[in-house]
Amino acid sequence: MANPLDTDAGSELFSSYEAELKLIQADLSQKLDQIPDLSGEPRKAAVRQAERALEEANEMLDSLRLEKQNIPQPLKPKTNARFRNHESDVDALKRRLNSLSSDKAALFGNRYTDDDPSSDPQQEQRQQLLSGTDRLERSSGRLRDAQRMGLETEQIGANTLADLNRQREQIQNTREHLLESEGYTDRSIKTLRGMARRYLNRLDLTYFICQQNVLTHGFF
Repeated sequence: MANPLDTDAGSELFSSYEAELKLIQADLSQKLDQIPDLSGEPRKAAVRQAERALEEANEMLDSLRLEKQNIPQPLKPKTNARFRNHESDVDALKRRLNSLSSDKAALFGNRYTDDDPSSDPQQEQRQQLLSGTDRLERSSGRLRDAQRMGLETEQIGANTLADLNRQREQIQNTREHLLESEGYTDRSIKTLRGMARRYLNRLDLTYFICQQNVLTHGFF
């Protein structure tokens, strides 16, 4: 029997379905072990229970078959191998159930004849209805699980988008502050240049006055 698939990133839902299938297979195998010791109505009831378990196993195989398409490419070879092992396990259980259910004498006891394997049509209809209801409930449960995971993924995406928007606003604010600081720096440089020019002008004027005093009076 196949070992459970190691849980890798991107295969969580597949692994969850696989674990559920393992439980179904164990339950079905236990039911099949009990059938040989039964006869008549108890045996028929046990066979019907096993058939429902087999249907559930096949449904879970269908879920695995769909989900393995979403597995990342590097994990696909291992995933496909696991899936084939599960198919083989379920097929072996199916053959075993067919062998047990084909024993009409054990199923119907003294009432069985080759010409008339008596059965109860109403009981069969009730069992089919119950089986269909069970399948619908299981399918609805798996659909709810998939929907829940989709909503969780959507929420993660929304949170990531909100974080990116906040980071964008922070970067924009930082850029605006930098531009504002550059404006202050430019104005400061212009002010310093103006002060330097005025200082030089004053220095030139002082030098000129001193030069005139020397030429005119011979002193400063």
